[in-house]
Amino acid sequence: ENLRFDPGEESNDEEYGRLLVKGFDYYVNEAFGVSHRSHASVMAPPQYLDSAAGPNLLLEVTTLLSVLDAPRHPFVAVVGGAKVADKLAIITRLVERADQVIIGGAMTFTFWRAMGHAVGDSMVDDSKVAACKELLASGKIVLADDALGLASGASFGPGGGVDEARLFGSDIEDGWMGLDIGPSSAQRFAEIISVAGTILWNGPMGVFEDPRFEMGTKVLAHAVASSDAVSVIGGGDSSAALAKFALCDQVGFISTGGGASLELLEFGDLVGLRALRDCPWNRAS
Repeated sequence: ENLRFDPGEESNDEEYGRLLVKGFDYYVNEAFGVSHRSHASVMAPPQYLDSAAGPNLLLEVTTLLSVLDAPRHPFVAVVGGAKVADKLAIITRLVERADQVIIGGAMTFTFWRAMGHAVGDSMVDDSKVAACKELLASGKIVLADDALGLASGASFGPGGGVDEARLFGSDIEDGWMGLDIGPSSAQRFAEIISVAGTILWNGPMGVFEDPRFEMGTKVLAHAVASSDAVSVIGGGDSSAALAKFALCDQVGFISTGGGASLELLEFGDLVGLRALRDCPWNRAS
């Protein structure tokens, strides 16, 4: 039912890998979403079987890499999500290639702190403030200038909550936490997207699963869907947001892998792709 029920999958156990290929003659990797992981089902088969990349895997790779290698300008990247540590490397890469990099989600507040703004009890990674300052010096980072939030400790998430969201400017008082970009920022981001030639989007603008904090992600999703730009969505929460707002059929390309798409964009390669290239029959090259 699921290979990960066996601990040999995630540990890339050699014996488990041999068991997986027993009785088979060929292996085709169509699992882009796990091709950044050194798991047995990704790494073992190319060692023992005639192997190749499937057409959808190849489409994922060529589409994502073309965004960096040959974008239509202006190239606007949108990076959201919660943990700035998880996305600093890709933001750095995008600053090198894109014309503007919009930052949303809880990552906003580490950048705000780097600018000297008060962030209340919002999620902040103090260990990354210096790195955020360096990125801000590029002049390409676009940040929110308002935010929606709740009192610290208030419940939020898919079930919503009884507390009403409060609007802040670019400073949040102690005892409060930011959970979405504000309407002014959402409108400004939408205007930037409206004139883009290429859009790469990975990560929501806030806790969009909660109706009180879906506005920023919803406005951005509609802006991407309305744009004439080449639009590429980096899977994960971004594709979930498009599905929630019934916009999946109005964008150019939706990747099936969140982490895989980020890693491919950052490094230009994945361990699963290298495994295919190293296949003795070398049909994947």
